[in-house]
Amino acid sequence: MGVLARISAAAIDAVIFDLDGVVTDTASVHSAAWKRLFDAYLQERAERTGDDWEPFEPDDYRRYVDGKPRYDGVRSFLAARGITLPEGETSDPPDRETVRGLGNRKDREFLDHIREHGVDAFPGTVRLIDDLHGLGVRTAIISASRNCQEVLRAAGLEDRFEERVDGLVAAGVGLPGKPDPAVFLEAARRLGVPPFRAASVEDALAGVEAGRRGGFALVIGVDRTGHAQELREHGADVVVSDLGEMSTTAEPPAIGDLPDALDRVARVATWVDERSPAVFLDYDGTLTPIVPDPDDALLSDEARAAIRRLAEVCTVGVISGRDLDDVRGKVALDELLYAGSHGFDIVGPDGLREQRGTEHLPALDEAEADLRAALENTGTAVERKRFAVAVHFRRAPDRAAEVERAVKAAASAHRGLRVTGGKMIFELRPDVEWDKGLALSWLLEVLGLEGEDVLPMYLGDDVTDEDAFRALGARGVGLVVRGEDDTRPTLASLAFSDPGEVRSFLDALAEVLEE
Repeated sequence: MGVLARISAAAIDAVIFDLDGVVTDTASVHSAAWKRLFDAYLQERAERTGDDWEPFEPDDYRRYVDGKPRYDGVRSFLAARGITLPEGETSDPPDRETVRGLGNRKDREFLDHIREHGVDAFPGTVRLIDDLHGLGVRTAIISASRNCQEVLRAAGLEDRFEERVDGLVAAGVGLPGKPDPAVFLEAARRLGVPPFRAASVEDALAGVEAGRRGGFALVIGVDRTGHAQELREHGADVVVSDLGEMSTTAEPPAIGDLPDALDRVARVATWVDERSPAVFLDYDGTLTPIVPDPDDALLSDEARAAIRRLAEVCTVGVISGRDLDDVRGKVALDELLYAGSHGFDIVGPDGLREQRGTEHLPALDEAEADLRAALENTGTAVERKRFAVAVHFRRAPDRAAEVERAVKAAASAHRGLRVTGGKMIFELRPDVEWDKGLALSWLLEVLGLEGEDVLPMYLGDDVTDEDAFRALGARGVGLVVRGEDDTRPTLASLAFSDPGEVRSFLDALAEVLEE
């Protein structure tokens, strides 16, 4: 499974672009300016000292200066050559032999070039930005350069970005340079979008590393110089030679296209660094494998231990289609919140109790009797839950159409019921506006977990769990367990291969919080 070269507006609310080499064709201008600076300085120095000197090479640009603030680049390259200079002052003239003097000389070289020759924007990038705006995805520009606004103006792109965090802004608020993610995070903060709902786009190794360290949902690397593998090694999820290769869509991604959750534990750790997680779990297919007989879906000791461990450091709840007493008995951890029957029946510590749709219980009694009579000897199983009647046809898949007709007939015969579905199941529930998503939102509200200091997370596998992913929206993170149909669209952000990976993730998350 892997991340496609596609940005889904259902999963990504903002994209933050680096300037040089990503939006404008100025990376080569910067590289040439750095080479003129360092070759001239190294030669001057060698003439004074009598030492040999080696010219500034393209690899030096990528390793030591690309993507970094100007003075950091001077410092980094000189250190690689074993040269230490006084820091100097920002006002140092370009001929002064200080870190800032050399940086100012490079700046003069760069500005002279763009003022004489102008700036070209990459057409593929401009098209992508316009496509994103058409889908309502917000954009920001970041740059280590203090000349960002002048470059954008020269390229005719000043109106393409809602926010700008450049070298001037970074210096003003004291942001460290890349690979520290501070400039990306500041741009996301100004857009009002958390990093787990944003993408970063970079061409520099330090920049893609910053995106990874910042926990961005999607880190896009732009390889214009043949170093795709290095970009991947530094944290790029997707590498393209031009952003014209990226596509956009308003549709949610397919489950099979989501990144693996276990590969993103380090990024999830950044999400919970300043926000306390509240974790809610489905049961069947998420904590236990799907089995023909629901009674055989038993929680392993290892999974129970992982849930207990996580519950010691954050809020944990189980939201299941099973009856409340059934799922409570199978999980057997008193410290958790439980929502049975898709959230119609809720109980928690400290006397928390909520039920919805109790007025429809008599209709469910009558529908249950109808379904048992209609589906007798069909190989299907009619399961009565307090707030639902489920018909399982996993053992008789050829009876799916017959089951659907019977369930719809029962719904028509008894007012106040509606038909829902899931994996190899049709179900009747009270026809009230309530589902796993509304139950999750209700729990977050009554528990005081709606603030910006909380990161709600929901782990599920079925179509019924999409209601919970939808309820989280941009305020939380959905994680889905892949099943038989990986082509199903989902509002989740990350995926697991099986319940075993869920257990590993819960352990890893608990370890992060314990530390």
